[in-house]
Amino acid sequence: MVTRRTFLGASAAALAAPLLPRGALAATPARFNLALLNASGQNTAYAYVTGFDNGRPLFVRADGSAYYPPSPSAPVTPLGADCAIPLGANGSTVRVSVPRMYGARIYLVTGSRLDFYVNPGPAVVHPSFLNTSDTNFNKNWTFAEFTFNEYELFSNISYVDFVAAPLGLSLRSLSGRVETIPGLPAASLDPICYSLQQQASQEGSAWNSLIQRGPDGRNLRAMSAHYQAARFQNYLAGYIDACWNKYRGTTLTVDTQSGFGVLTARVGGDNLLRFNNGEAFAKPSTADVLSCDSGPFSLGGASEVRKAIIPRLAAALNRTTLLDNPNQPNGEVASRFYRNAQTNHYARLVHERLPDNRGYAFPYDDVTASGGPDFSGAARSGDPDTLTVTLRALR
Repeated sequence: MVTRRTFLGASAAALAAPLLPRGALAATPARFNLALLNASGQNTAYAYVTGFDNGRPLFVRADGSAYYPPSPSAPVTPLGADCAIPLGANGSTVRVSVPRMYGARIYLVTGSRLDFYVNPGPAVVHPSFLNTSDTNFNKNWTFAEFTFNEYELFSNISYVDFVAAPLGLSLRSLSGRVETIPGLPAASLDPICYSLQQQASQEGSAWNSLIQRGPDGRNLRAMSAHYQAARFQNYLAGYIDACWNKYRGTTLTVDTQSGFGVLTARVGGDNLLRFNNGEAFAKPSTADVLSCDSGPFSLGGASEVRKAIIPRLAAALNRTTLLDNPNQPNGEVASRFYRNAQTNHYARLVHERLPDNRGYAFPYDDVTASGGPDFSGAARSGDPDTLTVTLRALR
């Protein structure tokens, strides 16, 4: 099954296209309809659709045609074609026919267009929320993600990078089935930023450092804590220590929810959390937990079974449930997430405002108990007809 983490990186770094069984017949139509609903309260808004086709970056233009940027002779060369899709006035819907592509994003912006550049390769330079000198930094933009291959259209709303103007998704299949991901309500950013400030004031921590403001001083976005990891160096250290101490004398059970079955582990005299299959995990740092992809959670060189363990450990530490629940991820319920005083408060605040609790606030936010609820902000279809993306008001 395709999930967000199998085909997309956190910052527009696309992985390889999903693998398909040999000899498999195409099941999806060659194209799907993308409907872009402008509910932003602004009359000037644009969309950009960009991703990969067989390793080549491409953009989909308003008329449905594909533009493949050539490799330029110099870095940071402006995109050689106008690929902006005008959304029209507030309340209007624009439709675009989209071909198969993977590692794709639908960018939406109000007030002005986005600037895209190309490096030799070619490699598209996406808008940055980390580089303050990027021409897009002070613009009101956001994105949704998708992959459309021979088997399905998989789309999701992600808050792994940041929260900005809210989006909603609705995916209608040719069979008539409709799956809706409501996403954050309009004007969610300011309350989230206020709560981050309150959390910082209460405990003298750095949660307010996640807030990015525009030139007018108003909130522009709130970014994930792993982008400010240096400010949270030992924030979760006490909780992680408590977990390690518990599992010196208590067995931790992890259901890989795969062919690797159920594994058990204890912390040994070498301070490693060692599983009965031989996999061992050093005690992670706060930065390792928040990023989910460094230290013992790095996927580089990891075995397949380790790749099945990592999401379940990382999710339990982000949600601060590992100490109380030795049977991960079974028995996990959302009402018990983020209850520890020191937790991933960014993820907590995002989920508090999600009407159905569905959305990625960290990379492994789709981990759930066997037979449990779907926590991911993803919609998928093997016979997609129309994906509707709704751009809501920032404030």
